Amino acid sequence: MVFKRLLGAIGVGGPSVDTVLDGGAALPGGALTGRVLLRGGGSAVDIEHIGLELIARVEAEHAEGESEGSVVFEHFTVGGGFRLGEEEERALPFSVPLPWETPVTELHGQPLGIALGVRTEVAVAGARDKGDLDPLAVRPLPVQEAVLEAFGGLGFGFRSADLEYGHIGGTGQRLPFYQEIELTPAPQYAHAMNELELTFLASPAGIEVVLEADKRGGLFSAGHDALTRFTVRHEDAPALDWRAEVDGWIRRMTEHHDAYGSHAAYGHGSHGVYGHDSHTAYGHDGAPGTGHRSGPGLGTAVAAGAAGLAVGVVGGMVAAEAVDEIGDFFEGEEEDEGEDEA
Repeated sequence: MVFKRLLGAIGVGGPSVDTVLDGGAALPGGALTGRVLLRGGGSAVDIEHIGLELIARVEAEHAEGESEGSVVFEHFTVGGGFRLGEEEERALPFSVPLPWETPVTELHGQPLGIALGVRTEVAVAGARDKGDLDPLAVRPLPVQEAVLEAFGGLGFGFRSADLEYGHIGGTGQRLPFYQEIELTPAPQYAHAMNELELTFLASPAGIEVVLEADKRGGLFSAGHDALTRFTVRHEDAPALDWRAEVDGWIRRMTEHHDAYGSHAAYGHGSHGVYGHDSHTAYGHDGAPGTGHRSGPGLGTAVAAGAAGLAVGVVGGMVAAEAVDEIGDFFEGEEEDEGEDEA
């Protein structure tokens, strides 16, 4: 699904633009490549600037409840400073680096319900026009995929994924939002938690894996949230027994009740994993001991059976709903641009 749109703010008979991304899903921290195609209008014009914006649909929690909106999380200049002749066609190839924390939008080809886009901006004669808007597909890094497959192998199920505006305290997070992947508990852990939320924070050195469990209360105690962080290296993707590794993470969350409200460090020296530490009961605002309760997710889920995260026979239909929601988001963005130009 590719969105193409003629430039309108520059005037009737002005140039048109179409950005074409190279096929296949990109990787966080990898290169995003493609071409910006320009076609001259009824007269020659000076193209002053061509830029690309990366945008995301993000949820925000506030006193009045929840809201959704688009956030620009990166901007690149890919051309400009030339004259485009009448009816001239020109292709400008580009290769730009995606931020390491770019959210994952699909798993083994199945959409997660995350809406990312690449928007093209062209400046002609002092007028800037946000022209073309294209959906951006991002697949997980090898470590991210290994962790997700391990959860699926342990019996956890995929429920939903969304992007939350804010910062997770105590982490190296750089973007103004983070991705939450909500999982249903495996049968062997269903007695200890209602759900598990997973966040990946990637960097050139490795991945911070942030786990937040909505823990069930006991007979004489209320339930609470426990947040734990583990750090792994990219090169560990093919080296570790990830099912055993992830199972160990979950056992720490469910068995170390006394650690709630404190910090505990754990080392797996034999695995060669750097900084394999755990931070417990830190809220997403960085306040110790407060925890964090997320509100409802996007109401979307996908069938990711290839990774072991299955949601049953209705998964295909739910995945289609996720695609529809992404399409609605991009259509809404283009309508908003049209209103701005009017």
